[in-house]
Amino acid sequence: MARLALLAVHCWFAPRATDECRPTVSKQVLTEAKKTPERAWLGEVSSVVLQQALADLNLAYRNFFASISGKRKGRKSGPPRFRSRKDNRQSIRFTKNARFAVLDNGRLRLPKIGDVSVRWSRRPATDPSSVTIVKDAAGRFFASFVVSTVENETLPVTDSEVGIDLGLTHFAVLSDGTKAVAPKFLRRAARKLRRLQQDVSRKQRGSRNRKKAVVKVARAHARVADTRRDWQHKLSTRIIRDNQAVYVEDLCVVGLGRTRLAKSVHDAGWAAFTGMLEYKAARYGRTFARVKFDRGPARAAVTTTGMSTPRSTSWPPDGRTD
Repeated sequence: MARLALLAVHCWFAPRATDECRPTVSKQVLTEAKKTPERAWLGEVSSVVLQQALADLNLAYRNFFASISGKRKGRKSGPPRFRSRKDNRQSIRFTKNARFAVLDNGRLRLPKIGDVSVRWSRRPATDPSSVTIVKDAAGRFFASFVVSTVENETLPVTDSEVGIDLGLTHFAVLSDGTKAVAPKFLRRAARKLRRLQQDVSRKQRGSRNRKKAVVKVARAHARVADTRRDWQHKLSTRIIRDNQAVYVEDLCVVGLGRTRLAKSVHDAGWAAFTGMLEYKAARYGRTFARVKFDRGPARAAVTTTGMSTPRSTSWPPDGRTD
């Protein structure tokens, strides 16, 4: 439903993208769309969901125009596109205006949906300001909450510092000599994935059996991704807890993903791992730095995040160049 709502809002709103997306225009577009026979189904969902889809579209257009004008740094952003019919991931977002609620019996009450049973991994510490319901390609549903917390999670200060060299044979080699062997989760599941993909190709296009086979492939890929994510979380948490400062080489994963090692690079998941180190360092009061090495014997440039005061401005930390 949210996917169709986003498509309808895109059709109605795209010609008015240069009108600064004022809230009054947004309300008029949604109201007029609900009055038409072909868009009457928009009234079956909460109006907040439609407004949030419109806000996401507004942000996408702003990023696109800021990117082509040079105001937005980083990689160039393309214009918003219609979602592919093959994209089985869907999501909707409710804010406080939607009056969703976490009930005392553990259920989640959503507007125009009802009470939903939830298997909680962690109950919200405070009243959430928004909740996003996500359905992935494997048919699983997740509820993601945004909450505000003032809990101080800073870990005790330690004198240990570590540098990490990411690779393929060994996922991570620490400066203290510790090596983490690359699990290669995708390679290990390749035989099963190949068999499931062959089952899909044997099914008739558009048939129910083909859809069932596609879901089986998605579940197998989800299992690989979940296993890799769990392993990276455990490793990153251990490194952050044991060291006051963590230095990681700033690799160009996008460039390496275009080489013959692309499958192994994506299987390793370096970007996700360094992202975990970065946000956990900021969360637990540690220093995190990306080290960018230039060609030749020149000293490396260091970009530090986490603690406000960097413990070093170059690599190695003690000033040695050997």
